[in-house]
Amino acid sequence: MKLLPSPARFARQLIIIHCAMAAAALTSAQTPPAQLAPVVTTATRTAVAPQTIGSALDSISAAELARRQVSSLAQALGAATGAPHFSSGAVGAISSLFLRGANSNQALFLVDGLRLNDPNTDYQVFLGGACMGACDSLEVAHGPQSTLYGGEAVGGVISLRAQRGAGRPSAQLTAEAGSFGTRQGTIAAQGERGATAWNFSTQGGHTDNDRTNNSFDSVNTTLRLDCQVSQRVAVGGTLRWFHGDYGDPGDRFTNDPDNTTREENVLATVFADVKLAEAWTGHAMLGGQDRRFVAESPRAGRATAFTVAKNRRAVLEAQTTYSGLERHRVTAGATAEANHTRNTGFGDINKKQGLLAVFAQDEWSPAEDVYLTAGLRDDDFDTFGRATTGRATAAWLLVKRAMKLRASYGTAFRSPSFLDLYGKSAFYVGNPNLRAERARGWDAGADWYLANKRGTLSATWFDTDFTDIIVSTANFRSVENVQRARTRGAELSVQMTLPGAVDVRASYTYLEAQNLTTKIRLLRRPRQSGNVDVWHAFGGGVSAGAGVAFAAHRRDVDAKTFRQIDAEDFTVARLYGTWQVNPRLALKVRCENLLNEKYEEVNGYPALGFGAFAGAEWRF
Repeated sequence: MKLLPSPARFARQLIIIHCAMAAAALTSAQTPPAQLAPVVTTATRTAVAPQTIGSALDSISAAELARRQVSSLAQALGAATGAPHFSSGAVGAISSLFLRGANSNQALFLVDGLRLNDPNTDYQVFLGGACMGACDSLEVAHGPQSTLYGGEAVGGVISLRAQRGAGRPSAQLTAEAGSFGTRQGTIAAQGERGATAWNFSTQGGHTDNDRTNNSFDSVNTTLRLDCQVSQRVAVGGTLRWFHGDYGDPGDRFTNDPDNTTREENVLATVFADVKLAEAWTGHAMLGGQDRRFVAESPRAGRATAFTVAKNRRAVLEAQTTYSGLERHRVTAGATAEANHTRNTGFGDINKKQGLLAVFAQDEWSPAEDVYLTAGLRDDDFDTFGRATTGRATAAWLLVKRAMKLRASYGTAFRSPSFLDLYGKSAFYVGNPNLRAERARGWDAGADWYLANKRGTLSATWFDTDFTDIIVSTANFRSVENVQRARTRGAELSVQMTLPGAVDVRASYTYLEAQNLTTKIRLLRRPRQSGNVDVWHAFGGGVSAGAGVAFAAHRRDVDAKTFRQIDAEDFTVARLYGTWQVNPRLALKVRCENLLNEKYEEVNGYPALGFGAFAGAEWRF
């Protein structure tokens, strides 16, 4: 079954759509989108005020990312608390995320409400090369979230979502060039007219990076359309395309001059929101994903080796929310999913999987300023079986709503992959009797809301236990559920505005991550990590900011000897500035790795040194 047209056809369609929208945008002057009270959706699957949720959650807006001149998804996630990620190389390389110390395959990415990854569909290429669209916002919900989202939501959920267009039509063009042969540009348009709204951006770029055979070319396109059919019915759709072409030299001991990897990842959704009654709403979404990953490895005197992975997914999801019961809001829903993976690499996979899941959640406020949630979910797979999870949270506002105490407890799971279950080679055979990996975790914390909406101070302690972890057997010929692990630690974050128009965002995470079976520290989880970003508006259209990120006390694997080692600590600084020449034109400069730190996020893969970049933004 072919879910979506080819990426080339998508590109042509998107260019046509953009030209039409840009033409409409040019007929009107720009006006800022309407300012609405902030709400978040990832923690409960319903729109709620951040002060009422019992979960730890980071919310990063498109406006904040633009102000800080952050365009890559990986760099945007650097602002989230407790979400260290490490790249095996430069821009475009595979990147792994260790949310609250969970393994890189135990974090769930949602893109426009659609699951991006599962055990057979990797997010690591997308994370390493994708850019944030001009209309994208980012939410990170920490801790086990399988009760709302199913498998892989062990460390948490990262939700990337295109926002609805708002206000009079507007458009913008940006261009940037700088170190490492970097050049990139963006076209964006958004707005609303009558009952319809649109938000669109497309970004293309090239960089040589800093090694032989290490260039990266990419295209990121995002489109969202909305239509208010009536007072009770709203419909819409999203379309997202990522293309990446990466020269992959491997580690610094290999320095392969020919290897390349390519990925095309297309995701599309259509959705409807219906007001069934005064206190009863419904939401339905139909989505599809088509991913193709190719690794090409020329070999002297032999035929070029190709590994091709194809992932296709179709999802039908519906949920309904009823708030007619006093102090209760009840949400229930179901998900049906079919996916197919074909991978010509190790294991020679060609398998399909079906899933049917149901969930229910009650948000209850038994007293003023007290907010409780509880939920259950059952996922039924036609491969390995069923998984049932639960979650409960509590939030209590004190000191005239200036302080919130919160706590949560939840269970989660990660499905075994097709390779784990069915893979076959001359030296390996899968284990069809595997169980899902399991986790249970809790956290407790407090948020302090500064007067006059000047910011928030947050502190959280978390503790997660992992069981039935899937690892290789002693002879490496199969896999089994035998290991246990624990991650625990503290998360601190600050987001505030100081007198004199100074904005500060900072986070710090202390993490203990232990394999309880082998009695060693889990790899690539820094004991200490954090970041600080400070931005100031000087007046006259001039603003500037600086940021610092660090990671310390990690274990890694030596790329040459394959022995475990103590990885190096690193601290990286950046500086950026903007001159708003007039309401339409802005000039921008930024410096990355300001102090030219020599470091490797993953042993054997050098990170980029000092880089300087300059660009311009023109608004219509």
